[in-house]
Amino acid sequence: MHQHAYEGQCAVEETRRASTKPTIRYPRLTLLALALGTFAIGTGEFGSNGIIQLFASDLDVSVPVATYAITAYAFGVVIGSPAIILLAARANRRTLLIGLIALFLVGNSLSALAPNIEMLVVFRFIAGSVQGAFFGAGAVVAAYVYGPGKGGKAFATVMGGLTIATIAGSPLGTFIGQSASWRAMYWTVVAVGLLAGLALVAWLPRTDDLRGSSVTNELRALGRGSVWLMVAVAALGISSIFAVYTFIGPFVTDAARRDASVIPLALAVFGLGMAVGNHLGGRTADRSENRGLTWGYGGVLVLLVLIGTAGGKLSVLLPCLFGVGATMMYAIPTIQVRLNGFAPDAPTLMGALNLAALNMANSLGAIGGAVTLNAGWGTLSTVWAGFVLTAAGLLLYVWTVARHRPAGVPPALASETVRRQPRQTIGSRSA
Repeated sequence: MHQHAYEGQCAVEETRRASTKPTIRYPRLTLLALALGTFAIGTGEFGSNGIIQLFASDLDVSVPVATYAITAYAFGVVIGSPAIILLAARANRRTLLIGLIALFLVGNSLSALAPNIEMLVVFRFIAGSVQGAFFGAGAVVAAYVYGPGKGGKAFATVMGGLTIATIAGSPLGTFIGQSASWRAMYWTVVAVGLLAGLALVAWLPRTDDLRGSSVTNELRALGRGSVWLMVAVAALGISSIFAVYTFIGPFVTDAARRDASVIPLALAVFGLGMAVGNHLGGRTADRSENRGLTWGYGGVLVLLVLIGTAGGKLSVLLPCLFGVGATMMYAIPTIQVRLNGFAPDAPTLMGALNLAALNMANSLGAIGGAVTLNAGWGTLSTVWAGFVLTAAGLLLYVWTVARHRPAGVPPALASETVRRQPRQTIGSRSA
């Protein structure tokens, strides 16, 4: 009991000490460097989906076998990123981010040189291991730049590069792969990553406020049940975005009976929705503990019903695709803020767990959609799989997580600690 009281007092004291915004020489350029890094990472991730047939043919394997490279990337995010954060717990977040972008360059360069599918799988795992760690550390630095009470906005800023990658980076990468070669796509990603690395070196602040902490703090966070409940809420709820995004092509050609040339438009509309939702969700997350998630999940449930019942009309499908992207991304910054509230001493790890949950959601949504299709329930049936998963996530949140206070914080100050994310000294301050 004394230990919990001590931790609560520390958390409150750190919040009070972080009541002033730090002076940073290049705040906007720092945020730009972080977003450029996540843009490069997102382009590599989503661009790989667009060239899967190309490297399958070149490496003389079937498309199902080639998907192992995509799966390996996801495993890198889920397994590799948390491992990197634990190993680099004491590292200054500036140093960690620069090291991560260097590893990203290595993973994608080796991917471009892969002689066979086995090596490509290994190299994609390496590239994926960067993603969650970069987003987690990047959110910490962004929160430091914005100052207290802006943790949601900070995470949304870092996620902004990823949403832009879905709109522009992925289509451009796919085009380059189709026009030149799949290897050229990865070299393009390397070029963007190198630019991001130079920006990070030039513009990230040099300060001891971004220093790391002992691995004990990170491991302590992993022992909190509220953290894992929040991860489950994210993995279940966000899965509907992938039960839709994965099958946009069939929605357009088979359900709406339109030419395949409409598919890029549909993907762009979805991506625009993600960008809008991410921006609005970041602001909401800093003002309310629950609204971003409950409204986001609730809104997407309504939209899934509309797609499932009337998605055969393009005039209905396109606005709903925008809406699904927007409502799901609206929820994600709140997920991050709640995770940080439950483990204020391990914000970088919480960011990595959030990204790991999104990758688990990717698998759940795709698998759920495949089950309904294989059952013969029709092209649009994948949205009902997403509906069930998101509804389960929302119910889990309402019944359990929404009632939890952040770990180690006195009841009277619990909501304040979640709302007011202090500038970062890793290991004891929330992002």
